[in-house]
Amino acid sequence: MVRWSIVVSVWVLGLVAAAAAATASWGWLVAAVPILALAVVGTWDLLQRRHNILRNYPILGHARFLLEGIRPEIQQYFIESPTDGTPFDRETRDLVYERAKGTLDEEPFGTERDVHAIGYEFMTHSLRTRTAPAETPSVRLGGPNCGRPYDIALLNVSAMSFGSLSGNAIEALNAGAARGGFAHDTGEGSISRHHRKHGGDLIWEIASGYFGCRTPDGRFDPDQFAAKSADDQVKAISIKLSQGAKPGLGGVLPGTKVTAEISEARGVPIGQTVISPPAHTAFGTPYELVDFVAQLRVLSGGKPVGFKLCVGSRVEFLAICKAMLERGITPDFVIVDGSEGGTGAGPVEFEDHMGMPLTEGLMTVHNALVGTGLRDRVKIGASGKVASGADVVKRIIQGADFTLAARAMMFAIGCIQAQQCHTNRCPVGVATQDPRRARALDVPDKSERVYRFQKATVASAKQMVASMGLDGFDDLHPSMLHRRVDGVTTRTYAELYDWLEPKELLDHARGSWRRDWAAADAARF
Repeated sequence: MVRWSIVVSVWVLGLVAAAAAATASWGWLVAAVPILALAVVGTWDLLQRRHNILRNYPILGHARFLLEGIRPEIQQYFIESPTDGTPFDRETRDLVYERAKGTLDEEPFGTERDVHAIGYEFMTHSLRTRTAPAETPSVRLGGPNCGRPYDIALLNVSAMSFGSLSGNAIEALNAGAARGGFAHDTGEGSISRHHRKHGGDLIWEIASGYFGCRTPDGRFDPDQFAAKSADDQVKAISIKLSQGAKPGLGGVLPGTKVTAEISEARGVPIGQTVISPPAHTAFGTPYELVDFVAQLRVLSGGKPVGFKLCVGSRVEFLAICKAMLERGITPDFVIVDGSEGGTGAGPVEFEDHMGMPLTEGLMTVHNALVGTGLRDRVKIGASGKVASGADVVKRIIQGADFTLAARAMMFAIGCIQAQQCHTNRCPVGVATQDPRRARALDVPDKSERVYRFQKATVASAKQMVASMGLDGFDDLHPSMLHRRVDGVTTRTYAELYDWLEPKELLDHARGSWRRDWAAADAARF
């Protein structure tokens, strides 16, 4: 009601000034006209649904757009501070905004990137360029032991929990996913009523707190899991081993944040502080992990089950591969989360220094599965800094089959990187549980933006592959991605990195891979 009170007060002041002009002195018009103009602007701000920040901050919110017009210096200083993790550059952020709004993303005067900078990456086109196919590609999740496979889109909504995001934000993401036919990862906060309202496909993430399927003492409850995973809206289950922004850490949800809705979704008492341990209690070794994968697949009625991790020790991931081979059990997918990932709950030291970046993590997982002969049974997802068609293509070249985006999806629903996620005072209603702030996020409008962003990004990825002269994403190869290594030299990924041959680890592993394979023990991490 505060925002309405402000606008009403402006109207009252304007009308008082207008009355004074009519009865006392025409000089009052000098005050009445601008005040009434502000009142009209404020009323429009409250009623429009396009801009979250204007709905929460009528009149004052226009200052942000004024700054945005004075670019790049003012905007970069005041607006582009990262919410968390490694920030997107302005060009990428604006690309997401424009695609989400359905406007053209081509701008004149060429790229703003320094193509001569060390680390700059590019892909090679072909004179045999083709037209992108009309059909939308998908990836089948479901190995030999999966009875109910799921065809996942190339780009999906990455893990973000209800609690971290507002109910309106979750609804907008899920409604967009429902319309576009792509998946929405629940995050570890389980499935809320906001996830269910629009019926979009869900990947249910199970973390160490076992939210939504936990016993009173915080352990895994197979009966609750079986009942909830039977819902047809749940298409796959992802076991979270670690996440990019804080690998090796659990979490604490203060009791003051455990509202009735969060209590309902997570299965925890209202108002009671909830602790997520750093490690799972349902398993403690690679053997037990793959056994847990098999257990969840049975309990869910044969749905795809995989796990998500930020890669740390290569030896530990190879130990999981050994357990897969010895048990004859494989996950249907592995989602690799890069250490670039952002979260409002991650300590800065962890965000900056712990965990493997996505590029190295993807190649590690891909090579490990190829080298053990398991790659054809396990699909790989890439989660971290995916915001454009080029990002999708690069991640597939680096070893992924599909991708997931978090922060880009937040941009699509109105995030402006205000750095207020942890305060519950998000100015655009995305990362808050304050209903007065959350209502600024209009679900129908923002779900349309999520749909448009995902569709346009996948279309861009398809056209890039066609421009490379390829029939499809399966034809991508590491030799097609180049990186500048110094001022005059570029190298392809095929030249820069080792790429294992199928079953190489079982027969004749090379160099450090041989040493790490020997050190890997399926009985312990």
